[in-house]
Amino acid sequence: MSNEQKVAIVTGASQGIGAALVQAYRDRNFRVIATSRSIKPSADPDVLAVAGDIGKPETAERIVREGLERFGRIDTLVNNAGVFLAKPFAEFTQADYDNNMSVNVAGFFNITQRASTEMLKQGSGHIVTITTSLVNQPISGVPAVLASLTKGGLNAATKALAIEFAKSGVRVNAVSPGIMKTPMNPPETHAALSTLHPVGRMGEISDVVDAVLYLEGANFVTGEILHVDGGQNAGRW
Repeated sequence: MSNEQKVAIVTGASQGIGAALVQAYRDRNFRVIATSRSIKPSADPDVLAVAGDIGKPETAERIVREGLERFGRIDTLVNNAGVFLAKPFAEFTQADYDNNMSVNVAGFFNITQRASTEMLKQGSGHIVTITTSLVNQPISGVPAVLASLTKGGLNAATKALAIEFAKSGVRVNAVSPGIMKTPMNPPETHAALSTLHPVGRMGEISDVVDAVLYLEGANFVTGEILHVDGGQNAGRW
């Protein structure tokens, strides 16, 4: 590989963890392709904003095409876009199911297939997906079977792709957070949500960013589900 500036795609990049990841990769001198439904153009010439629904194949096609036209390569994909909805199983609607499958599963499939094709051509790359520790440790007060169904599938796909790509130079990992202080969780909910972690507090956006950046530089790590969850995955408390 040359010393050419590396390029990362970040989905769900308009706020919260996604926006922080864009800045973190820029701080590491990556160029960034930032995408979400509501992403705005960036004044930074090394950030390409591509608006669209990641659940649609044509959006993924455009992200990769425009990214290659602008920057010439793709080195990292962070699958951060996702939806989460907690309610009793019998109360989920067809619309709930369709939305979760579209963003969490189809979105992953669409962009990962296209980005990994470019990584395989160049013989190097890194894919990291944001999932949830509820997959392994459900919480009785947080019924969220669609999160387990979709994000659990992404954990399994992470390991499958890590093995499929193991000799290609492309690594595949996931970060599995607990409940983080993001715009999805308003401040008035924080006290109650803190009790859902063994350490007694919620996670910060920076905790997830640090985990992604660790995996970015960990060249001997692939197929890893890195839990950033205040001890949730360790067991009951």
